[in-house]
Amino acid sequence: MELQNGNLPAFNSKFTLYMAVCWIIAAFGGLMFGYDIGISGGVTAMDDFLLKFFPEVYERKRHAKEDNYCKYDNQLLQLFTSSLYLAALFASFVASKLCTVIGRKWTIRWASLLFIAGAALTAGGVNLIMLIFGRICFGIGVGFGNEAVPLFLSEVAPFNHRGAVNILFQLFVTIGILIANIVNYFTSKMHPNGWRLSLAIAAVPGLALFLGSFVITETPTSLIERKKYEKGKTVLKKIRGVNDVDAEFDQIVSASEMAQQVKQPFKKLMKLSSMPPLIIAIFLQVFQQFTGINAIMFYAPVLFQTVGLGNDAALLSAVITGLVNVISTLVSILLVDKVGRRVLLLEACVQMFITQVTIRKVGTTRCRWRAQAESNREHALAPVPF
Repeated sequence: MELQNGNLPAFNSKFTLYMAVCWIIAAFGGLMFGYDIGISGGVTAMDDFLLKFFPEVYERKRHAKEDNYCKYDNQLLQLFTSSLYLAALFASFVASKLCTVIGRKWTIRWASLLFIAGAALTAGGVNLIMLIFGRICFGIGVGFGNEAVPLFLSEVAPFNHRGAVNILFQLFVTIGILIANIVNYFTSKMHPNGWRLSLAIAAVPGLALFLGSFVITETPTSLIERKKYEKGKTVLKKIRGVNDVDAEFDQIVSASEMAQQVKQPFKKLMKLSSMPPLIIAIFLQVFQQFTGINAIMFYAPVLFQTVGLGNDAALLSAVITGLVNVISTLVSILLVDKVGRRVLLLEACVQMFITQVTIRKVGTTRCRWRAQAESNREHALAPVPF
């Protein structure tokens, strides 16, 4: 083992094709999640889907003005979208235990199977109950995948490229969103079952991940946690491409033993000394969600329609948003291990602040224009006194 940058360990490793294959296959878990983020908003904006399952929303959308933000106000329609994320929330707690007991590889396999089941139920849905159960299967699959895949990637990645490899998950999320928006753009013209095709294609990344789960290896850390030391060392040699892995192997064993000695981890987490990093970590995630980016990604086509764009223009705008998201993530992959996480975080905060102010300014200006146009229209229609 050598020292990198003066004090960071740089374990022996070299790039191998098998290691790259493991990264790409596992990252398909992000593609599953991203595809579902992008597909649900487009499907709920399709007239054929609304006419079959939510006719009252279809009628409201058909007759309401384009600036009517309440035309999609329907609790069952929102349940169709949100049931996935509620299921994913609860599944993530189960997935944490599964990753420890059966390993990362098997948890990923179960995630893919549940996602395929969700695609089958929703694409073949004949009533709202089938749709909701399908979305719940999607959600459990997403919860398992979002827990196991980043963990898998971080544990198989070489030390000096761990940041970039971790971001592969997010990159595939953005690619999934982009693909979903492109699919929605074309399937929206396939009447009356274009929405079924959009939902059915979700099975493709799920199937790729399921088949790939027979190719990827279990992580050395997971094997060592379960006392499979020899197999763990063999796998470590395979993914590092070198035989001299003793230093890294010893560190994994030591870290695993230390982790197992910790009793009542949540009690220790609540100690005063642990509060600053815990609060900062939680607030970083909370405030990142509060920027509203997830709402934009989930409901992009619907949001663009409510501000006055037509169906095709709204779907195309969602494609553009997804493309920008992919490009930005690629930039992060290239820079994260060079400039560090802190620099990217600070830059992102400034960028998000400027964007939020701009959106607020544009939104306020547009509301004024709309109010003025409505006033002028009413004035023009008013009867002329004799």
